[in-house]
Amino acid sequence: MSAVLVGISALLSCSAIATPLSEYYAEYQVSRKGEVHGEATRQLSKVAENTYTVRYKSDIEWMIFSDVRTEESLFEVHNDQVQPLHYSMKREGTGPDRDYRVKFNREDKTIHSNQQKYPLDVKWLAQQQDHLSYQVQLRHDLMAGKRKFSYPIIDKKGNQRSYDFAVVGEEMITLPFGNINTIKVKRLYDDSDRQAIAWFAPEYNHMLVKMFKGKDGMEQFQIELKHYQPDSKTTAK
Repeated sequence: MSAVLVGISALLSCSAIATPLSEYYAEYQVSRKGEVHGEATRQLSKVAENTYTVRYKSDIEWMIFSDVRTEESLFEVHNDQVQPLHYSMKREGTGPDRDYRVKFNREDKTIHSNQQKYPLDVKWLAQQQDHLSYQVQLRHDLMAGKRKFSYPIIDKKGNQRSYDFAVVGEEMITLPFGNINTIKVKRLYDDSDRQAIAWFAPEYNHMLVKMFKGKDGMEQFQIELKHYQPDSKTTAK
């Protein structure tokens, strides 16, 4: 179940993104097999010119299992490209607690993790993303009309991976507050037994409104938007 929750974790310079990122605060319910087992929040805030943070927090209880985690990414935006500066993840609950941090040093083109003494042994890529910043970039690329997406990611073990996605259609879905038209995006896995699908709502500024993750034909979890506020005046819990 802990591995499942890792997947839950559902985008200062001379040139900024064509349309500045809009601040928001969103609340989700997390369910499994039709039963709600927790909640999650996501908040994007502007902290300086062309500099933002996106914060995700989830609180899950399932049988004797509990998991509370907070992820946060600090990033800048240059020429329509999200550029992460710092990522952190803290997790508490059943099993071992975790505290993971990674810093992107754009001056000397190195990536440092608090899990290792020396810089990570990975190739520096201009489009490098962390576990949250790629979601901001995907949302922006979707708004720009792109249909396929590929992002180099530094995972929590310090490895460099590629996350690939494709738009597979449009769909009206039912959320806790009613029906909404969405764009359906599927993650492309090498392993055909794994499945991850995300739904984004154009009328909600292309917000992530639903996500489903499964394996071997079985649902692992699902998140659904239940409240959206198009600014960040509300502080995430």
